Amino acid sequence: MAKYFYSTAKQRILLLLAAGLTLGLSTSPRTHAKVWKALPKAWKAIGRRTLRRIVNEFKYKRLVDFKEERDGTITVTLTKLGKHHALRYDPENIKISIPSKWDKIWRIATFDVPEKKKKARDALRWELKKLGFFELQKSVWVFPYECGDAIDFLVELFEIRNCVRLLEVAKISNDADLRLYFNL
Repeated sequence: MAKYFYSTAKQRILLLLAAGLTLGLSTSPRTHAKVWKALPKAWKAIGRRTLRRIVNEFKYKRLVDFKEERDGTITVTLTKLGKHHALRYDPENIKISIPSKWDKIWRIATFDVPEKKKKARDALRWELKKLGFFELQKSVWVFPYECGDAIDFLVELFEIRNCVRLLEVAKISNDADLRLYFNL
């Protein structure tokens, strides 16, 4: 999998813009305050300063376009390049690259997600299965290749960072079934 060059906040902003949410910014403090109050919760969670800094960085990198509206607000939309980058963080399209030679290190994702976040737990299980992980136990999944970026993205996306651990293990006893499953 390609390394992620963007922080989690940047990933969220790209995904929100790709989902069609419109971000309105303004240089006028009064207008800015009105726009900020009307923003969806997902935007507010990122923080005003962080949001402004990242959007300006995206403009510099030509990932977004700014369009000034009649009321003084500035609408931010993704460019074609921005949409391309957003696809890299889309869980539907997330992939882990498989190297030609295994480094003989097992990656083990373990989690203990509380019942109140059951949907996130189920979504994580679904994504791990889709990525090709082997379910060792209900909340213990094994993979033989580097997958830290994918796990980081998923735990941030589902907001369960403190519930998930990724271990790198050199040896697992009785791993013949794992080796067979992964054709190693």
